[in-house]
Amino acid sequence: MSWQQALLNPALKLIERRQMARAKDPKSLRRSFEFKAKLFFHAPRSTSLDWSELNGTSALRIRGDTLNSENVILYIHGGGHVFGSPNTHSAMVAQLAKRAGCEAVLPVYPLSPESVFPRSLEVVRQAYDGLLAQGFRSSQIVIGGDSAGGNLALALLAKLIADKADLPAGLFAFSPLTDMSYSGASFQVNAPHDVILPAERAAEMTQMYLDGQDQTDPFVSPLFADFAGAPPIWLTVGDTEILLDDTRRLFTRLKALGVDVEMHIERDLPHVWPIFHHILPEARMTMGKLAGWIKGRAGWEGES
Repeated sequence: MSWQQALLNPALKLIERRQMARAKDPKSLRRSFEFKAKLFFHAPRSTSLDWSELNGTSALRIRGDTLNSENVILYIHGGGHVFGSPNTHSAMVAQLAKRAGCEAVLPVYPLSPESVFPRSLEVVRQAYDGLLAQGFRSSQIVIGGDSAGGNLALALLAKLIADKADLPAGLFAFSPLTDMSYSGASFQVNAPHDVILPAERAAEMTQMYLDGQDQTDPFVSPLFADFAGAPPIWLTVGDTEILLDDTRRLFTRLKALGVDVEMHIERDLPHVWPIFHHILPEARMTMGKLAGWIKGRAGWEGES
C-alpha cells in the first residue's frame, strides 16, 4: 500500500462517504461532483476535449495528436444512475486514452429520477450505433464504464448480444454494479469497510432508477444476462467494496459461459480508484495494465 492510499482511504470515508450518506437529493451530489472534478482532475495537456453530437445525444470526445483516430473507447460514466457526467470522468478517461493510444467518447445519458430505466440504456445504445454510423467498425470500439456506468456498459453488451448485433472488440469495467437486487454477501460484509459507498442508500437509488421495475431484469442486473459469445472482458474491483461480489460472481458466470475474462481484485482500494490518478500510484498502475489489455484487442493490433 502506498502512503497516498493510506491517507486517501480515511479521508474518503470521512468526507465522501459521509456526503453520500447525508445528501438530501441527487442535485446536491451532482453539483458537488462537478465542482470537485473540475478542481482536482485534469486531462493530459496532449489531449483535447470537445463536445459534439452523437446520434441524438451530446458526447465529449477526447482527441490528441498521438491518439489513433481509428480506434475508440466508448466510456459510460458512473454515479449511481443519479449523478456524474462526461465532465466528471473525462480526465480519467483521457489519461487512459493516452496510455492506450486511442480516442475516447463519453456520451451524455439521462439521469434518474428525472428519467427511469430503460431510457439510459437506449441512449448508450444510440451512442454505440452512432459510432458505427460514423464509420467505425465494431472491432475498433472498446466499451468501458465504472460503477453504474459499468452496469450500463455490461447491459449494453448484453443487449447487443441479444439483438445479434456487431459486437465491440472488448469491454472493461471498474467496480461495476452488476446486481441491483444486492444479493451478494459483500454488500453486507463490506458495508463497514467501503470508504465511499453507503450501503444504506442503495435501495433509494434503485427506486429512483427503476421506479418499481424488476431488479433482476438482465438489462438492469447484468449478472443475470446471457453473455454467451461475448468478446473479451476485463474487470477490476477492490476487496473492501460492497460491490466486490458483483464482480466475483459475474466473473464466475462469464467463465462458465466460455467468455475470455480477466478479473483483478485489488487490496483495500476505494471504489473506482482510477479516478484518483492524480494522487494514487495504484490508480496509474491499474490504468497501465488496462491500456495494455486494450492494445491487445483483436482489430486493434497493427492499426495504431
